[in-house]
Amino acid sequence: MHAVSLNTREAYRECLRQAHSHYENFPVASRLVPARLRGPIAAIYSFARRGDDLADEGDRPAAERLAALDDLAARLDAAAAGTPDPDPTFIALAHAIPAHGLPTSLFHDLLNAFRQDVVKTRYEDFGEVVRYCRCSANPVGRLLLHLSGEADERRLALSDAVCTSLQLINFYQDLAQDYHEMGRIYIPRDDMARFGVTEAHFRDRVTDTPFRQLMQHQYRRADQLLRSGAPLGGLLRGRIGLEIRLIIVAGARVLWHLQRQQEDLFSRPRLQTRDYLVILRDGLIPRRR
Repeated sequence: MHAVSLNTREAYRECLRQAHSHYENFPVASRLVPARLRGPIAAIYSFARRGDDLADEGDRPAAERLAALDDLAARLDAAAAGTPDPDPTFIALAHAIPAHGLPTSLFHDLLNAFRQDVVKTRYEDFGEVVRYCRCSANPVGRLLLHLSGEADERRLALSDAVCTSLQLINFYQDLAQDYHEMGRIYIPRDDMARFGVTEAHFRDRVTDTPFRQLMQHQYRRADQLLRSGAPLGGLLRGRIGLEIRLIIVAGARVLWHLQRQQEDLFSRPRLQTRDYLVILRDGLIPRRR
């Protein structure tokens, strides 16, 4: 049993503040999650957000950003060893990692994805994109399963499908931002060539027939993955299961909007009140597919 000290409680509170102050399409450590898990989930989020911010600091040379990520890895290992620095994120992780048996390898996978964002801006095929998602998204779902004590082989595989799909959906709604702000294209080059799409489409935000066909192909992939992983929500018990179902349905709703866009596939869908009602309905009363 790992007691929660006053400093640890304060560290968890700071992580929760950070999580709730940053806009996300999907909820982070919401009140649906059991109270005992909100702090650890927020600590994971805080760590991931910090790494993501370091990778995206475009004004700093790549070597400096990579060095900063290496430093983050060293601070993570120190926290896992029980000797965190005074930063609230690492104080919280120093408690969460042993208390919940969280594999530190999953945190290092996240860091590897952030390193990749620093040095890699193009992907040759869908396999490369999926391998990126294995480090950038799948560890988050796996950590959540470890936190809830549900990390068996089947649930981990379903979680990977869901998380990869959600990462892809995030790419598809951020095409313009990723290209113009980060210089990145996550759409595979071989697919672009197959449909007759060039980087000029991204540069000039051109939505024409070839680009629509390209993106419908991507949307179908994400939809298949999300559907294949959707049974996870029914396998998880109680409030954590409801939280996961709502996240899955929210991802599906964003994808539904993307599939129906025609004029500007570079615009980001914004969920409206009707969308949230659909998400709540389908999360509370799952429909048989």
